[in-house]
Amino acid sequence: MSISCHPPASDALALDVRGLSVEFPTRKGVLTALSDVSLTIKRGEILGVVGESGAGKSMTGMAVLGLLEPPGRVASGEIRIGGKRTDNLGEAEMASIRGSMVGAIFQDPLTSLNPLFSVGQQLIETVRLHSSRSRTEARAQAIALLKQVGIPGADERIDHYPHQFSGGMRQRVVIALALAGNPQLIIADEPTTALDVSIQAQITALLRRLCREHGTGVMLVTHDMGVIAETADRVAVMYAGRVIEIGPVEEVLSRPKHPYTRGLMGSIPALGARVERLAQIDGAMPRLNAIPTGCAFNPRCLEAGSRCRQVRPVMVAEGQGSVACLVHDGGVQ
Repeated sequence: MSISCHPPASDALALDVRGLSVEFPTRKGVLTALSDVSLTIKRGEILGVVGESGAGKSMTGMAVLGLLEPPGRVASGEIRIGGKRTDNLGEAEMASIRGSMVGAIFQDPLTSLNPLFSVGQQLIETVRLHSSRSRTEARAQAIALLKQVGIPGADERIDHYPHQFSGGMRQRVVIALALAGNPQLIIADEPTTALDVSIQAQITALLRRLCREHGTGVMLVTHDMGVIAETADRVAVMYAGRVIEIGPVEEVLSRPKHPYTRGLMGSIPALGARVERLAQIDGAMPRLNAIPTGCAFNPRCLEAGSRCRQVRPVMVAEGQGSVACLVHDGGVQ
């Protein structure tokens, strides 16, 4: 059985996030976890989202999925999935959106799979939940999905349980599960981190191929620049809850504009290059209750000037992308 999924016009947006801010009220005040995050993903496009731990990568994905942990809340901004606004929906409405319009792939496949049910039962239930197929038709669709993601002997393995699959095969099942409702968008949060390097390459190649075939937009959250280079079309760099640079992956990786992005690139060893030691970014990501005024990166930035400690930079167009850095917007002094 073939799965026909024709991608729409290339300018159709799977995701449109504008001015998103996420807050966590506490007894000591309100903590801002995301501040004015804006990004778009076209159908059939993979956007890589990178940054250190605490930068806000996974938080952005959870906000899009409507899975913020209480008391976290969307304080301002808009989220549109396939043109439909979702940030103002109740939990019941958002639950119907998850699976049908947006799917998710998480780092540990066992968090997405119920160990008490066979992978077939879980796939069939998901297919039927988001379509009018009969159980027989849903089973045929589930087998087709398992074949698409490269599960050998799918006709038999459909009745196996999650523990009977290896880590890489479980992640393939999770990808099939994410695609079962034919969503316009998939949030993939560190989908290869727990896997061997050789299996990582297979999963990223699979994700890229399925993205193209299904016309699905993918937000690929990772700290691994190698995965980004191999998989993404564009990349968004996050720091302290803000997007600080975004653009085509080749441009951002080879000609980074923000000092933080340059630091990330400098910390990656190059094949064939002999260096005494890799570059590093001194200091650490600021805590949510101690984000400095001006540019949040200024205490760690070798190029910071007096303006950087006073003015919060905004995104400005530069080359084929955008960057939030005063070096590109009026100077640092």
